[in-house]
Amino acid sequence: MTDERVQALVDDVEPLDGTAMREARERQSQLTKPAGALGVLEETSVQLAGITRACPPPALRRPVVAVFAGDHGVHAQGVTPWPQEVTASMVANFRAGGAAVNVLARQVGAEVVVVDMGVAADLEPGPGLLDRKVRRGTADLAVGPAMTVAEAVTAILAGADVARDLVAQGHDCLLTGDMGIANTTPCAALVAAFTGEPPERVTGRGTGVDDATLARKVEVVEAALAQRPVGDDPVRTLASLGGFEHAALVGFLLAGAALRVPVVLDGVVSGAAALVAAALAPEAAGHWLAGHRSVEPGHTVALASLGMRPLVDLDLRLGEGTGAVLAFPLVESAGALLREMATFDSAGVAQKDAT
Repeated sequence: MTDERVQALVDDVEPLDGTAMREARERQSQLTKPAGALGVLEETSVQLAGITRACPPPALRRPVVAVFAGDHGVHAQGVTPWPQEVTASMVANFRAGGAAVNVLARQVGAEVVVVDMGVAADLEPGPGLLDRKVRRGTADLAVGPAMTVAEAVTAILAGADVARDLVAQGHDCLLTGDMGIANTTPCAALVAAFTGEPPERVTGRGTGVDDATLARKVEVVEAALAQRPVGDDPVRTLASLGGFEHAALVGFLLAGAALRVPVVLDGVVSGAAALVAAALAPEAAGHWLAGHRSVEPGHTVALASLGMRPLVDLDLRLGEGTGAVLAFPLVESAGALLREMATFDSAGVAQKDAT
């Protein structure tokens, strides 16, 4: 049974505004271009109108990337050659402004906020870090549930609070980010659990592991799913197989939808979390945009299951929020076209003969 606090979050999600979307489609048909000539940007503008309940949608001026960080007990299974300490080191790098997501965020005027959900180290408090640590890393999903259901709920609610706080501070577009060594293994487990696809189809190389390590990852995911069959409770499945950053992203996505703020998804970690969030609140998915397609095979499967088309496809596999940040200018451009392009009437341009 869904926790009442999570259920309240789900209940706050409403469908996209059909009236605003109809108005957006009608306006698209009047703009000085052939119908459909701007492709995905046209549908993105309609989606933005539906999210914000306005046609044209308002300009997005204050994007923010929330990088949710956590460590994973499954690291002990040899699913990555990278030491677990890298998670904490990368958090320090984000805070210093030296990571890829920081560089890309500066190009588009986005703020970067790091959220400690479960890093297996004591992090120095201070600017740029939100301490929402549930505990120091999850348990090993290969031998038992990664989290208790109570821990998963705590992380979901924390992620929702982060979204609310950021919007209250004036941010008008939420971008998802993540950091956690070994986190592509729980991603594969979650994608397999929520889509029914076999582990070998949704498990990828993560940081670029060799064939033997990839085979080990598949073996671990298969064993976890065999030990703990997936039921119809999304939160329990999340607790069994996911990470603290996945759980926080679930809350972040649900709260963003409830607040009617566009959320741009990053890669496979966001995609896995989105599957959980959509299982809880199917209407929420309409409020999210797929920033990019990761080379992780599980991300392609997740996007297909969610019915989402990525805005860019650049063979990225870094995480951090990099793909979401790169896609943000396209999202804002889609809205700007609907706001600023002249119509045939206003520009005095003749339309195509309808006969």
